[in-house]
Amino acid sequence: MLFAVQMTVNLPPDLDQALRASTVAAEKEYAQKLQRSGEWLHLWRCAGQYSNLSVFDVADNDRLSELLWDLPLFPYMDVTVTPLAQHPSAIR
Repeated sequence: MLFAVQMTVNLPPDLDQALRASTVAAEKEYAQKLQRSGEWLHLWRCAGQYSNLSVFDVADNDRLSELLWDLPLFPYMDVTVTPLAQHPSAIR
């Protein structure tokens, strides 16, 4: 199943800098692992924002939920999930 997911990160300004750095590093490692596995198909930065638009290809809603909840930055995120379906005019 394909899902478009917009994630906006809202780190508290007073977050300990060491915690911030370790959490961001863990997020990068986890995101790259999921991209290598094929479950995180696309990862695009939203220009000028601490936000991304991503496409996931996962077995079901439960798997997507599991992946998102395991994101190290998840506690600081606003997340919007949109299930995707084939468009009848798409050529691919």
